[in-house]
Amino acid sequence: MVVESDTFDRLDLQLLSALEADGRAPFSRIAAVLGVSDQTIARRYRRLCAEGGLRVVAVRDAERLGQDQWILRLRCAPDNAGTIADALAKRPDTAWIGLASGGTEVLCISRPRRPGDHDELLLGKLPRTPSVMEIRAHQLLHRFYGGPAGWTAKFEVLTHEQMAALRAEPVTASGRARIAPDDEPLIAALERDGRATYPELQRATGHSESAVKRRLAALLASGAVYIDVEYHSEVLGYPLASCLWITTDPAALHSVGQALATHPEIAFASATAGSSNIVATAVARDTADLYAYLSGRLGSLEGVRHVETTPFLHKVKQLTYARPVR
Repeated sequence: MVVESDTFDRLDLQLLSALEADGRAPFSRIAAVLGVSDQTIARRYRRLCAEGGLRVVAVRDAERLGQDQWILRLRCAPDNAGTIADALAKRPDTAWIGLASGGTEVLCISRPRRPGDHDELLLGKLPRTPSVMEIRAHQLLHRFYGGPAGWTAKFEVLTHEQMAALRAEPVTASGRARIAPDDEPLIAALERDGRATYPELQRATGHSESAVKRRLAALLASGAVYIDVEYHSEVLGYPLASCLWITTDPAALHSVGQALATHPEIAFASATAGSSNIVATAVARDTADLYAYLSGRLGSLEGVRHVETTPFLHKVKQLTYARPVR
């Protein structure tokens, strides 16, 4: 894969990859690994934030925490789909919201944090919304790619040695992944800014700096939380994103999912319940690029029986940040 952008270059992509390796890595460490000055990294970071939608944020890993995740397909009246997408984007239990199907469908990942959240959304709020004409809910069963694994790693702009130098020292965690009620202020601060300093986290939580360091290290080591990077793929020359609903032979489900995880075009892939058994996000430079992928690399996979492609018309929300529908 290559970057095709008039504004951003290979160093910007290396910086994104470095942040996906360790979103809290100091600029000095990133600069040393990439062979540039601290000031250059700081300047590139600020520009990516201002022009590329870059944000470093903490994300709760629902799969590691044993929590349900659902992808919702809402068929809406065209005049109200944007309003519904904006309303969903304001909820803390939603992510990856997009308008599709010519602006008549809203796609949304729901991440319930409490047992009643899913029922409240699917059985309460959405059915009572007059402009929602149809609701299809697909439970995510097994992640093949995505989550802590970032898409820019597939560009391979960093060597194994550079990746190893960037990653934080591993911490051994005991017990299963869990988030205690006392962790909520810490995680909330990191959901706003994954690079918040320890003094800032100390003020947000009321705990000592050493206690904050220990608890954050434990949360990251257990996999309950990871630091992720969101940005607009357009800045790298890949403006077209599509949701793929893939139906496979049951015996080929896992092998197809594993193959998708290796494809450069795939930013996310998961087994799902419903009429299709895999949902994936494909990113492409243009429609010709998408067609080449669908008819080539994806279409030739043994066991793939059917693919429904839903291009995103507008991305409303990624991990935590809502982009208003114009």
